[in-house]
Amino acid sequence: MIEKTYPITENLLINGLNATQKLLELLHSEAENLLQSKDAQALTHIAAYKKEVVVQLEQFADQLGQVLATEQLLANHTGMNDYLSKAQAAGINIGNSRVNWANLTALSKKCRMLNEQNGACIELLSRHTQRALQILRGNSALSSTYGPDGSTRSELFSKTLISV
Repeated sequence: MIEKTYPITENLLINGLNATQKLLELLHSEAENLLQSKDAQALTHIAAYKKEVVVQLEQFADQLGQVLATEQLLANHTGMNDYLSKAQAAGINIGNSRVNWANLTALSKKCRMLNEQNGACIELLSRHTQRALQILRGNSALSSTYGPDGSTRSELFSKTLISV
């Protein structure tokens, strides 16, 4: 059976690797835009493209999972390694696929790390923006701090700039 599924898997890995590379490029673009405080519309476009690539990657994962299921393997990293070993044992040259799988998993880790960094940057920018809006609107913000006994307490930040 693996002789029939392997050509499909080989193409899936190439497509998955290409999509993962595209996602990494988009995440780098997003990071650059966030650091340079470039135009928000560019970030919106990047987010839309990222969403499209993520849909492609979800389809890749589903299709790869189906192939692995036909070989009675788990749809995870170990299952894919077992699949490649099984193909190699059947006499199939898996050299390119093993390299593509290794590259895909390495790029996926980079994507995850960069996405988390970008998310933290967006969260920080959002908090700063919200705080600035609170100050301008005259809303007082509370700060949660720890007291000497370790219990939390809330204190007023600073005075507002404008009161209406």
